[in-house]
Amino acid sequence: MEGLTHTMRNKLRRLAVRLYARRVEGRLDTDRSAKHIGVILDGNRRWAKAAGSTTKEGHEAGAAKIRDLLGWCEETDVEVVTLWLLSTDNLNREPDELATLLSIVEGAVSDLADDGRWRVNHVGALDVLPERTREVLRRAEEKTADRRGILVNVAVGYGGRQEITDAVRSLLAKRAAEGQTLEQVAEGLGVEDISEHLYTRGQPDPDLVIRTSGEQRLSGFMLWQSAHSEYYFCEAYWPAFRKVDFLRALRDYAARHRRYGV
Repeated sequence: MEGLTHTMRNKLRRLAVRLYARRVEGRLDTDRSAKHIGVILDGNRRWAKAAGSTTKEGHEAGAAKIRDLLGWCEETDVEVVTLWLLSTDNLNREPDELATLLSIVEGAVSDLADDGRWRVNHVGALDVLPERTREVLRRAEEKTADRRGILVNVAVGYGGRQEITDAVRSLLAKRAAEGQTLEQVAEGLGVEDISEHLYTRGQPDPDLVIRTSGEQRLSGFMLWQSAHSEYYFCEAYWPAFRKVDFLRALRDYAARHRRYGV
């Protein structure tokens, strides 16, 4: 591409990526597509640093990317998306950064509710969040409860170990209220008993979990539900995640043979 201007080269690259994405999408096996996708939205701060932007701008760019992702999910018949927006570990960040991050998360959740297409459901521990954040989550759930589009789980104040702890606590409280002793609960306890008290109770487990930014770990994301999930780790930072990256993840998933421990 010698002799082309920088702007022309960028346009040609974007065109090539769009054509490649269209080719990948055309070859997807829709009969084996993922119906529930979990996404660990990682890399906002590193993207901002690489771009010479502020941390706040990185989080804002990450929030803006969510709408793109859900649009791609609609196009590929995904039914449930779980977005890890704020972990329990994130709550330990410096007060100024945490306040900014919470404000951006609140804005992102409100935008999803205002869009009109999706049903918003909070997964996480409400009691660890500020009242303002809790109210935003409650309003979003109420406003979107009757919608028929993609179910969007917003994982805010979420930790996998905390979820399992909360599930066991809820189960024990329920059985105690029914008059059962601890010995009776232990004797009859099964896997489904725990599942019925998870934040995602009543939903299918994720078929595919995507993590951006090149990190190859779950960091506690959906520990119980992802026992048989397929994982896809993408090098791109979350704000730079493209449709072609998403389609590659779906293609990779469709090419795998899920064994469920067999």
